[in-house]
Amino acid sequence: MTLSFSVEDKGILPDRMIAELAEAGGILPAYPFVPDQIQPASLDLRLGEVAYRVRASFLPGTTTVAKRIDELKLHEFSLSDGAVLETGCVYIVPLLESLALPDDIAAAANPKSSTGRLDVFTRVIADETRGFDRVEAGYHGPLYAEISPRTFPVLVREGSRLSQIRFRRGHAQLNAEALRALHQREPLVFSDNADVSDGIAVGVDLSGLGPDGLVGYRAKRHTGLIDVERRGGYTVADFWEPMIARPDRSLILDPNEFYILASKEAVQVPPDFAAEMVPFDPLVGEFRVHYAGFFDPGFGYEGAGGRGSRAVLEVRSREVPFILEHGQIVGRLVYEKMLGRPSKLYGEGIGSNYQAQSLKLSKHFKS
Repeated sequence: MTLSFSVEDKGILPDRMIAELAEAGGILPAYPFVPDQIQPASLDLRLGEVAYRVRASFLPGTTTVAKRIDELKLHEFSLSDGAVLETGCVYIVPLLESLALPDDIAAAANPKSSTGRLDVFTRVIADETRGFDRVEAGYHGPLYAEISPRTFPVLVREGSRLSQIRFRRGHAQLNAEALRALHQREPLVFSDNADVSDGIAVGVDLSGLGPDGLVGYRAKRHTGLIDVERRGGYTVADFWEPMIARPDRSLILDPNEFYILASKEAVQVPPDFAAEMVPFDPLVGEFRVHYAGFFDPGFGYEGAGGRGSRAVLEVRSREVPFILEHGQIVGRLVYEKMLGRPSKLYGEGIGSNYQAQSLKLSKHFKS
């Protein structure tokens, strides 16, 4: 398998190399890709025709996912005409894309932004693995999505895209020195006191965005379902409760509630780099932030219609109430080199829903 980079090159594969990888047999789709399936630095993954409800989440370990499904499934059903996935249940769906990766290319998966903003917990599983969302270099085999809607029931069908996958050659994450040098050339965060020592520190904005003082949204319980293919079809007030800034600029996260908030910092990803949101430190708070962690080349980039974009934070408290303060660090944005510049950047006419965003719900809701 021959791709258009040299032996020494390390980095994330851009769109054209993802297409080359597929043409060379490294990605094996059951059907041809749809036009916008290849993104600047990732590939959207499509659900297959059948889903399995299982008793519990699992990792295959030393066996195959198919074998574990046979042991754990409660029932199976078709997605050909669409089906509702209920909250609180765990489903496994074989994906239409399988892999036959070269020995020097690994992959990592994440929920798509719109998936995370609906609080649909989604992870990718490969055979004989001990971790979610990671595929080792040289892997040959099928891929599966584990799906568990947490707040809203969702309608999905064969071909729905809830997850995305990146392909990586070698270790390409920028160290502190390289990150500071890049930040000096092209500001990665528009902040006077930016912390770029170990990724870009991302804090939460609880000061109030705009004249109405909006800081975020809390999801309502017992709502109707959401069709993941229906864009702009739902009224915000039917699913979300707006939250207004408090005088002390704090927010108490209630256990098992889901919140959409925004970062205090506006960030950008230059064209030759990709970024990913990672947890800041699991010891600093009882909450989980940002289910969907990929930031494509061009996100927030002035040359692609950005000039800095806020990171939307999908936040869920764990076992106890927890107080968030304005500016509290909730995550870090780490940067990686691309193996080449993408043909099109995020925001350049590729259906980029969140360029130049501030506080924005998923594409399913009316603006």
